[in-house]
Amino acid sequence: MIKTLMAQIGRYRRDSLLTPLFTALEVVMEILIPYVTASIIDKGIQAKDLSSVYRYGALMLALAFLSLLFGVLAGKHAAAASSGFACNLRDAMYANIQTFSFSNIDKFSTAGLVTRMTTDVTNLQNAYQMLLRVAVRAPLMLVCSMMMCFAIHARLSLTFLAAIAFLACVLVYMLRTAMPLFTQVFARYDDLNASVQENVSGIRVVKAFVREEHEDEKFTRAADTLSRLFTRAESIVVANSPVMMIAVYGCILSLSWFGAHYIVGGTLTTGNLTSLFSYVMQMLMSLMMLSFVFVMITMSSASARRICEVLTERPDLTDPAEPETVVADGSIDFDHVSFSYRSGSGEDTLHDIDLHIRSGETVGVIGGTGCGKSSFVSLISRLYDVTDGAVRVGGRDVRAYDTEALRSQVAVVLQKNVLFSGTILENLRWGNADATEAECAEACRLACADEFIEKLPDGYQTHIEQGGANVSGGQKQRLCIARALLKKPKVLILDDSTSAVDTATDAKIRRAFAEHIPGTTKLIISQRISSVQDADRVLVLDDGRVSAFDTHENLLQTNAIYREIVQAQQQSGGDFDRPND
Repeated sequence: MIKTLMAQIGRYRRDSLLTPLFTALEVVMEILIPYVTASIIDKGIQAKDLSSVYRYGALMLALAFLSLLFGVLAGKHAAAASSGFACNLRDAMYANIQTFSFSNIDKFSTAGLVTRMTTDVTNLQNAYQMLLRVAVRAPLMLVCSMMMCFAIHARLSLTFLAAIAFLACVLVYMLRTAMPLFTQVFARYDDLNASVQENVSGIRVVKAFVREEHEDEKFTRAADTLSRLFTRAESIVVANSPVMMIAVYGCILSLSWFGAHYIVGGTLTTGNLTSLFSYVMQMLMSLMMLSFVFVMITMSSASARRICEVLTERPDLTDPAEPETVVADGSIDFDHVSFSYRSGSGEDTLHDIDLHIRSGETVGVIGGTGCGKSSFVSLISRLYDVTDGAVRVGGRDVRAYDTEALRSQVAVVLQKNVLFSGTILENLRWGNADATEAECAEACRLACADEFIEKLPDGYQTHIEQGGANVSGGQKQRLCIARALLKKPKVLILDDSTSAVDTATDAKIRRAFAEHIPGTTKLIISQRISSVQDADRVLVLDDGRVSAFDTHENLLQTNAIYREIVQAQQQSGGDFDRPND
């Protein structure tokens, strides 16, 4: 885990090395100041030598200035190193997430990934900054102060060892008790973020069903659970401060009592006792800082593990050593394909699919809910890998292709259409970053999206809100179809992507496909018979198996499932928005 995290320091290694260096110099300056103070008292004030007071006073000012300078430099480099480290962590996590297959993403909830890239990285950033500064400063200050104390008066310094031993025992107890609680805390952050994300993304549904109070109660429960766990963990940690104060004031009392006796006995000077007071405070404050370091490490260790889970996750889908980069044509072959979302579970979503689609053919895919239609087309663009058998595009197994090359030739308009914040033109150019405005307009014409775009005040420069919130479902679908067409693919998959448009517009889109992209293989998944009946062939899926694969006319004669779907839609009056003939 440490190796994985340290690899993300990158170009901030210099700052990470300079911070401890300047911190060490700052400590040295601070350690010398009490020693000079003792000289001012003993050799200047008590000896009534004003020149010595000036000389040692000037030296003390110089040491204080150097301490300030080194402290500022250490703080500056620590901030740069920790912020850069956090930036690199987020970049590395995000880059790795982009390589994940859907099965990889399924291992992590969306809320969990958000928590890892925000809260967990922030915790690690704070811990790293504290390690660079405090974890160097505190031990060094502790050791140097102890050495100076023993150099001044070894016997009196034994008092500090007893205090250090007491504090160490208390610290070990707190860490062992608090660490499991902090581990639970960060797991609960996922639940809290999930509640927020689900509510915000589904706010229209929440308001439509008047479920605001229910959602508020659900969030409150998650927040209360997090609050209780954090309170338990923090209640243990905060005991550190009063325990530290007991040790500090106990040492001061002991030092005052025994120090007075040694001064009277002539074995200790007033200046040395004053410096001992300074050193004991430095030692105990160092212990307090060390305890905060351990607490921060305890809190961040859970975050570090969660971050490393994302960084070390390897995509299930990998390219071969020498991948194919050219898709010859749009032919699609399923060779006895079986597929399961959980390999080895014995619960196959698709069972022994064996069929062949010619290049340029239009194929309709129909079947009941949960029959495997979306899973079927997901295998073509290799969003998942088959469990058994093989899927071939252009005559080659999809696993033999470079994934990017394959997906650039297999355009998929998914069931859940997604638009991103930006202009309509920017969204369209996801299909082709170099597309001209004329090419974008042509794609929109084929997708019947130009009808509403031309009515917008800003046309193609109209801003799309996040998720396409300011366009209707049908408009969103048509924009997504146009975006896919700009790829000029050899295979075009429409996964129920015209469900929100009326049948007249649906027919115009299909007619435009037939006339303008005849060489592109088109797979149309739909629940509407009107969307698939004019296809060259129709694939009927039933419980993950091929029930039939034939023309509309033949299926009406030979397949009971297809005939039942047709009769059900005819008896209900057909599509509600279909114009009368």
